[in-house]
Amino acid sequence: MTDTPADDMTTVLPPLSRRDQRKIMKGAAVFPPGAAPDALAGPIPQASFEQAIVQAERPLLAELDARNISAWFGDHQVLDRVSLTMPAGVVTSLIGPSGCGKSTFLRILNRMHELIPSASLAGEVLIDGEDIYDPSRRLVEARKAIGMVFQKPNPFPAMSIYDNVLAGLKLTGTKADRDRKDHLVETCLTKAGLWKEVRDRLRAPGGGLSGGQQQRLCIARSLAVKPKVLLMDEPCSALDPTSTRVIEETMLELVDDVTIVIVTHNMQQAQRVSTQCAFFLASQGQPGAIVEHGSTEAMFSSPIDSRTFDYVNGVFG
Repeated sequence: MTDTPADDMTTVLPPLSRRDQRKIMKGAAVFPPGAAPDALAGPIPQASFEQAIVQAERPLLAELDARNISAWFGDHQVLDRVSLTMPAGVVTSLIGPSGCGKSTFLRILNRMHELIPSASLAGEVLIDGEDIYDPSRRLVEARKAIGMVFQKPNPFPAMSIYDNVLAGLKLTGTKADRDRKDHLVETCLTKAGLWKEVRDRLRAPGGGLSGGQQQRLCIARSLAVKPKVLLMDEPCSALDPTSTRVIEETMLELVDDVTIVIVTHNMQQAQRVSTQCAFFLASQGQPGAIVEHGSTEAMFSSPIDSRTFDYVNGVFG
């Protein structure tokens, strides 16, 4: 039997499942499919060990599950029994005409709906099986696990780029020394596709950045608290095509580390970035509901409901 060079080991080893990642973090041995333990006797190849450590350190991706969500503003019902599972590690896009409850649904997913005095809701929102509205669950825990990026970039204008990224640490009571803060700022700005553009002016005000850069700064700020889910409410609607492309590329890179749910009116954007799609619609005088949901490809190429076909093909909306 010939020795396999260490550099080649990483190309033939299968990716670890999330179950195996959990085993590694608990100190258990993990064997490739079909391999018996005695077949792996002897020292573990360095490339194999490093691969296991890198994958074990990656965050465990979370599934978000909304069950029978209804919502009201005062006596006006805006959503009626909406259920949707947003799988771990993919981009789910929410599409539909204005006023059908998409943004309200998105805000419900991280408990922002309850900030409106007249607002109320029914149903459950589960992240990895735990209800974020459980009375025993602190609000800050839900917001930390489920981050939010808004339609209009909202960095703290007088705060530096560096301090903007770290703002979430103060809000969640997370302590970190200077080295960890420096590393976190660089890591989050890199993931948001902004590091190379701002690394030489981290102490400049965040409000001095362009619109697209400000939106990526907001993404970096959300990532700093290491959320499991990132909600994005029309994040490109106020941006030029070049900035939109950069944000979309950022989303596609981030989905390896965080589950993403995006509201968009741009049908081409939904096709470009999402794996799953849900079509919301509110009939005249009726609350919003999901007409159809499934793979984005199927929703746009062969939808089941004629209303979905008409919307994605621009007949209305």
